[in-house]
Amino acid sequence: MASSYLSPLLLSLAVCLTASGAVNPGFVVRITQKGLDYARQEGMAVLQQQLSRIHLPDFSGSAHTPVGKVKYSFNSLSIRNFQLPSSQISPVPAVGLKLSISGAFIEISGRWRVKAHFISTSGGFDVKVQGLSISVGLRVGSDAAGRPTIVLSDCSNHISDVTVHVSGKLRYIGEFFDLSHRSPPPFSPPALTLPDDHNLMIYFGVSDYLFNTAALVYHSAGKLVFNVTDNMVPKDFSVRLNTTSFGVLIPQLLKMYPDMLMKLRISSTSAPSLDIRPGNVTISPKLDIQAYVILPNTSLAPAFLLNLTTTALAKVAVNAGRIVGNLELNRVQMDLKHSDVGPFSVVILNAAVNYYLSHILLPQVNEKLNTGYPLPLLDNVQLTDVILQPQQDFLLFGANIHYGKTVNSSWADGIVTLI
Repeated sequence: MASSYLSPLLLSLAVCLTASGAVNPGFVVRITQKGLDYARQEGMAVLQQQLSRIHLPDFSGSAHTPVGKVKYSFNSLSIRNFQLPSSQISPVPAVGLKLSISGAFIEISGRWRVKAHFISTSGGFDVKVQGLSISVGLRVGSDAAGRPTIVLSDCSNHISDVTVHVSGKLRYIGEFFDLSHRSPPPFSPPALTLPDDHNLMIYFGVSDYLFNTAALVYHSAGKLVFNVTDNMVPKDFSVRLNTTSFGVLIPQLLKMYPDMLMKLRISSTSAPSLDIRPGNVTISPKLDIQAYVILPNTSLAPAFLLNLTTTALAKVAVNAGRIVGNLELNRVQMDLKHSDVGPFSVVILNAAVNYYLSHILLPQVNEKLNTGYPLPLLDNVQLTDVILQPQQDFLLFGANIHYGKTVNSSWADGIVTLI
């Protein structure tokens, strides 16, 4: 290494500085700047040659993320290029030496791999460190016995630019499926092509296929069922969920079941479908609303069954590392599918049902949507400059990445909404 050239030089300097304190020393050495320059030149050549032969060890580990445990590994690391264009050794009077390197350049390449329970990806990477400056101060002196000593007095460094290029393919999240029974969905995933944007560090594409397979699984598992009872209706709403209030709209209901509480069971007749297009995200659920009368013995007597179709505007956002959503109902159409209390017009029920949907059902749905889908982030990774844009058949997500245990901006405490 370069120390084979620098050690005799430093030792001579130490002897020189130590002896200079004595009266009429018997041995005197002077090292000129020219000598220091030669030692620097030879030492840097040896240093650069040795660095090119260094073997960097593989390393691996794991991290707990919002989407579970993620394992990662880095291997085949090598220093492809290392340059020391400018260096200097200069004496510091009555102290020792100052070694400085400026404008250094180093390039490291290798392979990487990431595994999780739903994702597996690998590829290569190149890291370029430019504008590397190092300054080292050496204090030269002697100990109590007069032996020469060399002590590190100060050290500083600076990097002006780091460029990371990552290549590889990501096995996207294909879909949601029931763990107990996996069956192919009745639709195929659309082509997903990210636009050629490079202003941000990372881009994700979340296809509507992902959301629609999730809706299919939840529907098949019977999870898209909601019950509405009178105690869920705000106290200031005049139309209560009982036969007395509904009897004004459906007189025969009150005659059959005087002054009894009612219950609405709202369920999806098919999996709701999300449609993502540039600048717009909509969902068109189809619902059955089964009305029951709660009898004195707490059993349920069916009253009528309504079919409801609507179109909802989906607002998509990013909140604290999760993709969250919020629905707003647009158009509601109701039809009477069956009545156990005789025929009646659904027009008179429109206002009441719309109120129940918008003030009771919708908040329950939005509460689940606000839980959101977690983004695959490692621990202590923060995102800034977040964008979320609806494209054809997918949501484009982009951000810059910041690694650290503290968040320097307020994005994580707010919501970035694009539509």
